[in-house]
Amino acid sequence: MVFELKQNLKLTQQLIMTPQLQQSIKLLQLSRLDLVDTINQELEENPLLEEMPVGNDPEMEIIPELDDMKVETKTREITGEGDGKEDFDWDSYLEDFGPMGVPYHREDVDAPPFENMLTKKSSLSDHLLWQLNLSRLTDVERHVGAQIIGNLNSDGYLMATTEEIASIEGVAVTLVEDVLQKVQAFDPNGIAARDLKECLLIQLRLLDDDLSLPATVVEDHLKDLETRNYTNIAKKLKISIDEVEQAALVIMKLNPKPGLLYNEDRSQYIIPDVFVFKVGDAYRIILNDDGLPKLKISNFYKKIMSDAENNSEEKCKTYIRDKLQSATWLIKSIQQRQKTIYRVSESIVEHQIEFFDKGISYLKPMVLRDIADDVEMHESTISRVTANKYMHTPRGIFELKYFFNSGINRIGELQIASQSVKEKIREIISREDSKKPYNDSQIVTILSGQGISIARRTVAKYREMLGILPSSKRKKYF
Repeated sequence: MVFELKQNLKLTQQLIMTPQLQQSIKLLQLSRLDLVDTINQELEENPLLEEMPVGNDPEMEIIPELDDMKVETKTREITGEGDGKEDFDWDSYLEDFGPMGVPYHREDVDAPPFENMLTKKSSLSDHLLWQLNLSRLTDVERHVGAQIIGNLNSDGYLMATTEEIASIEGVAVTLVEDVLQKVQAFDPNGIAARDLKECLLIQLRLLDDDLSLPATVVEDHLKDLETRNYTNIAKKLKISIDEVEQAALVIMKLNPKPGLLYNEDRSQYIIPDVFVFKVGDAYRIILNDDGLPKLKISNFYKKIMSDAENNSEEKCKTYIRDKLQSATWLIKSIQQRQKTIYRVSESIVEHQIEFFDKGISYLKPMVLRDIADDVEMHESTISRVTANKYMHTPRGIFELKYFFNSGINRIGELQIASQSVKEKIREIISREDSKKPYNDSQIVTILSGQGISIARRTVAKYREMLGILPSSKRKKYF
């Protein structure tokens, strides 16, 4: 056997993820808040990056234009790539490339401070501790009461046992039980209960009327009450269904989650990435750049680089050149992200123009490929663009992913978007007789009469997604 060495020339294609491409992909899928955090972090770590002060130029472009070839040429020029040159023209760069890498003008009016617009709402704990401090209790009882309040969840239920609290405070269980009863008399009614049954019974006890029957229903027949099995309750208590209905009516007015009245985390605030306005017969798209730092290269490092050239400090030049390249890539990546969001939003508006004109019933079936083909990008890019991005429209604020829907067949017609079908189901249920609600099969028949072919299990799935109960639990007896 003979071993020999040979040289072979082989031509292959391979995808190389350059650092710049990786950064662009990372920025593209970030939400607005995450993007601001990333920019602020880069501002801290890269001394060549500066946030440009906002000017007072009244002109504002809808989206700044970016000449990719010009940026690439300028990048090679300032980083010394390709021709071996180490120097570059700072004045030319700073003149040509301002915030976001391009000349970009906008008008900013100082908004009132948030402190002038927001008020701090009392939390559940604050509200209960205020009542505790006003109660006639000993210091030991007050400590126990604070421990009870500290162990309430957001719904207002006690998550620790009286034995655990007694062990922590070093007191008798009977003392904890006494303080718990006093806390349960605080506002809101039903607070500090250990389960749903106790929560409802506390509220019934605090009412002035004689509510022995509702209390009996809650105490012994809560499961039947949840399933609206009034017949079984009437049979067990040997009373009429009318009496059960009246008791159920009282119980339905109680609050099963009293703590939610003071829940601080119920609201979700969304800052849209895109604004869509109707001007005449056309829709105008404007990117929301409020709060996004406008970046530029620090003019201070012009002198530093000049001194480094004169003193031949190679380490200094290398450091500044690397940071300059990183800053340039970041500026261009942010600019490219904004352009991509704009193009995708523009395509979405064009595809869903009937939705913007007429409402959700006219939302068209649309998949990622429809937009990808239109803007000549890959589907994965469209998926990243639409993730965690929101659009403010004349019809409300929607996540960009909202406009992508599967299609439902219509008899003899084009497909209809699944979101439109959900809205039709919601409308059908909202118009039903509450004493004779439609079951899923009846909804299928109604939709079929409107030309929409859909299976019963699909109706059930959409109904659950809408948070609508089945017909047996929607039925009202009074």
